Amino acid sequence: MIPPTIETENLTRVVGEETLLESVSVSIDPGEVFVIVGPSGSGKTSLLRLLNRLDEPTGGTVYIDGTDYRELPPRELRVRVGLVPQDPALVPGTVFENVTRGLSLRGESIDEERATRTLERLGLGGYADRDVADLSGGEKQRVAIARTLLNDPEVLLLDEPTASLDSASEARVERLLTELDVSIVLVTHDEAQARRIGDRVLKLRDGRTVRVGSVSQVLA
Repeated sequence: MIPPTIETENLTRVVGEETLLESVSVSIDPGEVFVIVGPSGSGKTSLLRLLNRLDEPTGGTVYIDGTDYRELPPRELRVRVGLVPQDPALVPGTVFENVTRGLSLRGESIDEERATRTLERLGLGGYADRDVADLSGGEKQRVAIARTLLNDPEVLLLDEPTASLDSASEARVERLLTELDVSIVLVTHDEAQARRIGDRVLKLRDGRTVRVGSVSQVLA
């Protein structure tokens, strides 16, 4: 039996007297688009950050392919579970230098053709030599998605990835996400987007699970 790509067990994070997330247990299957919705402050981003240990749980844990992620070296974990934050940090330089940065830091070979194809799929064909300082917010977001995809993650975590995009760019990113052969965990405030591309949905409120299930069940 194939284990879930990523699974949480009673995942909890408490900071001081504030409970950011309380006993969240979900599993995401290979290739599934799993969407997290909820009002501001409900714990959506906190959950994403816990999934690749950018933050440390105070209770419960996460399993990657059936292995407790605390057994994995953090660097390996963050390659296998790639996070694209809402405000991605790019380094000074060109688009190409940014999208291949992870490979360069690990001393891995760079497939220029694949990098170019990935940029083209995100509507960034011809952008490789552009300085990232000259990009719009939406273009920077797409560069960050390309950078994470080139690391070949098993799980792609996305925090409001299309919030700063125009409708054409949003449609392009959504189409790409549905074509990828990876598990996707997507935080969005846009329930219409959840309906368009989600397989299942988790609804949070005050750090707790309200409901988890199919799109039609949760967003009826």
